[in-house]
Amino acid sequence: MAHILLIDDDAILKETFGALMRRLGHGLVWAGSLAEGREALAAGRFDVVLLDLRLPDGYGLDLLPELRAAPGSPEIIIVTAQDDPEGAALAIKSGAWDYIQKPLTPNRVTLPLTRALEYRAQKAARRPRAVLKREGIIGTGQAMEACLDLVAQAADSDASVLIGGETGTGKELFARAIHANSSRATNNFVVVDCAALPETLVESVLFGHVKGAFTDADRDRDGLFKLADGGTLFLDEIGELSQGIQKTFLRVLQDGRFRPVGSKNELQSDFRLVAATNRDLSVMAASGVFREDLLYRLRTIVITLPPLRERVEDIKPLALHYMNRFCERYRLPTKGVTEEFFQALGAYTWPGNVRELSSTMERVVLAHRGEPMLYPKHLPDEIRIQVLNAGAACETVPAVREAAARAGHAVPPWKEYRRRALDAAEEAYLRDLLAACGGNVVRGAKLSGLSPSRLYDLFRKYNLPTRA
Repeated sequence: MAHILLIDDDAILKETFGALMRRLGHGLVWAGSLAEGREALAAGRFDVVLLDLRLPDGYGLDLLPELRAAPGSPEIIIVTAQDDPEGAALAIKSGAWDYIQKPLTPNRVTLPLTRALEYRAQKAARRPRAVLKREGIIGTGQAMEACLDLVAQAADSDASVLIGGETGTGKELFARAIHANSSRATNNFVVVDCAALPETLVESVLFGHVKGAFTDADRDRDGLFKLADGGTLFLDEIGELSQGIQKTFLRVLQDGRFRPVGSKNELQSDFRLVAATNRDLSVMAASGVFREDLLYRLRTIVITLPPLRERVEDIKPLALHYMNRFCERYRLPTKGVTEEFFQALGAYTWPGNVRELSSTMERVVLAHRGEPMLYPKHLPDEIRIQVLNAGAACETVPAVREAAARAGHAVPPWKEYRRRALDAAEEAYLRDLLAACGGNVVRGAKLSGLSPSRLYDLFRKYNLPTRA
């Protein structure tokens, strides 16, 4: 018997769906709102969650991080209305198992539910993932485990990999982990900084040249493609390539053949391709800025790294890792850390992600090298101010006070307080961003460092007006 959670405010659906689940031999728990859904998750363990997008107290997708972190990591089926054309796209993009349009008839529900349970059983029966070499990759949360599963899949093949994620999420670390765990690990890992490739010298840099090919060519020199022969070629920030260089790349990626500048002979390079970007290449391809045929070559396997604000459970081990590293580097004794310090780190939104956390811990260690114990007051002022403002904003959110009253507490539970505080800080930031960019999402993406698709999702979440 499977345990199913239905989060939907339709009381009639509760009865009809309950009867269907009984016929199928499954147990059903019904929740009519996000708040009731959270209570059900806290009280039980589920195999599948059917989640309506439109709920009385919020948007269904806001619950996804908590569903992914729930015990047993249930499969998620999104329920969309017929007049919600974006619902299906959002369901797929959010990583849901499937989506179903209302009305929820037995025929529409039975097959997706059965397939989700079959998949879950097969997943449970698989062999445990082999131990990965993951130097520098810290975190054991659900989101990171899912990414590491994809690293293991990628390392077991020669397929092209596209790694996405905001700036500072660790894309190069994951690219190196794919290489280190693959059969090519003993050969070169060659990094191409696409943002820094000079258009006038690109062919010489990538293909190499022979002696006498141009004025300063006093000897033969291998290009980056040849250096990656037998190993991995990592194209960092591939979204920054000009269209001319994109065409150059595509020709080589098709068959691995190229001609050094000034040479009459073609060379072959057997490299494995891994690319990374903090931009939405699909949006760029749709607007004609990025070649669609190149995008198809890149994304055989896609790994999207979560921002640090969505993997709060990993902040503490990351902070300890960096503190110990910097104490060792600067020959300082290891410091103690108070729980309040970690709580302050967890309440900050980390726009620069893991890179910003690393820099912050180095700054703290150096600025307070004589302190044996770290407290929140040792954090940089800008972090303390944002955390303080988020807490103040949270106090004004009625839902927080209501949650506290329901729980019989003068102070709400920490997780509820923190979630509301982050939502309030996030919305305040987005309103300031909209004012700064005049509602232009493309400009807002450049200012914030977020992808346009991520910004659209956030603006939609808070019902904020935008323009293209």
